[in-house]
Amino acid sequence: MFIQPSKLPARALAGMAAASFAAVAVAYVAQHQFGVKPCPWCVLQRLLFLLIGTASFLGWLMQAKRALRQGFVVLVLMLCAAGLTAAVFQHEVASQSASCALGLADKIVTALNLEDLWPSMFMITANCADAAAYRFVGLPYEVWSGMLFLGLGAMGVVVLGKR
Repeated sequence: MFIQPSKLPARALAGMAAASFAAVAVAYVAQHQFGVKPCPWCVLQRLLFLLIGTASFLGWLMQAKRALRQGFVVLVLMLCAAGLTAAVFQHEVASQSASCALGLADKIVTALNLEDLWPSMFMITANCADAAAYRFVGLPYEVWSGMLFLGLGAMGVVVLGKR
């Protein structure tokens, strides 16, 4: 059972939106039901997944207008690159330090006033070294996040190449 090439962009964008929103839902449940506390980099990645989901959804809505759809896909690709960078930085640098306060992620979250706008989603409650201790199926959450950013970006490249 193959997807018709003309329907691939629509289905891919819908799937990308669903996967992005699902990632945020998993993070939310992990935090509030299982005590997984987010650090500034975790919170920044949540924001990026929400933005990717929104841009993917808007791209899906714009199926009839190829130029607009492609514009949203390019935005998704840029957000995926930012997310992958954040996940790698969190894993390789931030998780090795005792504190990640006043770092780039913390400054972005603070500047956007995210903690006040939606505290249950964006409240920073851990430092990066503490957050690195949380694992799912043996891998730190930021590794899973990075793999999802990579997968979403790869799918975005496929969609970008389709008519």
